[in-house]
Amino acid sequence: MSLFRTLALAATAAVGIASAVPAQDTQQGLSQDSVIESIKREGVLKVGMSTFVPWAMRDKNGDLIGFEIDVAKQLAEDMGVEAEFVPTAWDGIIPALLAGKFDVIIGGMSITPQRNLTVNFTTPYARSSLGVMANIETAQDIEWPEGFDSTDVTFACRRGGSPCDYIRDTFPKATVRLFDDQNQVIQEVLNGNADVMMSSQPLPAFIIYDNPETVYAPTDELIEASSEAFAVRKGDPDALNFFDNWILLRSNDGWLEERHDYWFGGRPWADQVPE
Repeated sequence: MSLFRTLALAATAAVGIASAVPAQDTQQGLSQDSVIESIKREGVLKVGMSTFVPWAMRDKNGDLIGFEIDVAKQLAEDMGVEAEFVPTAWDGIIPALLAGKFDVIIGGMSITPQRNLTVNFTTPYARSSLGVMANIETAQDIEWPEGFDSTDVTFACRRGGSPCDYIRDTFPKATVRLFDDQNQVIQEVLNGNADVMMSSQPLPAFIIYDNPETVYAPTDELIEASSEAFAVRKGDPDALNFFDNWILLRSNDGWLEERHDYWFGGRPWADQVPE
């Protein structure tokens, strides 16, 4: 039995069999409104995402690769449809989902109460924590974390990302510079225009490994451990149930763990991306 058929049967069982005709009519109407039905009808799974190493990035040919890309492509294959990626600025990705620009966000989005007020999250399919990367020349004499809560310290972070909220809450005196692209954040610290950045691991560790004479990690502590999930529009229980079951099955068969280890456990993919 195919994975898609298994998930479809699970979704049907979860809904149950209504005994009254009006209830059946209501359920049919709800099912027809599900994004799952439109995906099946159109033969395309539209995925909202934003580039962020190693979740999603461009290779030397300009094609998208990364953990999220693998996840979305496998999900589409299991559904028997094509994956279509819709790159979107991170600070506008939830409004774009609500506006129907794509079907689901698969972009390393951490579950937060604030986001959950606007969208529904699936079961987590990945977990991460924040890391810190600081410029050696401008920040090596600053004590972590107390010394970084100063008007003399400048943080850089990607606009709309949860690290920005953590920085504002933890270092209220510091200056925060916001950028739409993660590469801009990295370059600001590498160039010394900002003292420090916080971002989901393993990106800070990767950058430090490549630039040991320029940047360093002021701390090795685990900061703000988080769970990442798909985000879907509210009011669509069928979609939430289907994606939850897909994550469960792909967790149980080891596929998600294998792909996560490939992209986060090291950098065997480094020669695929521009330096």
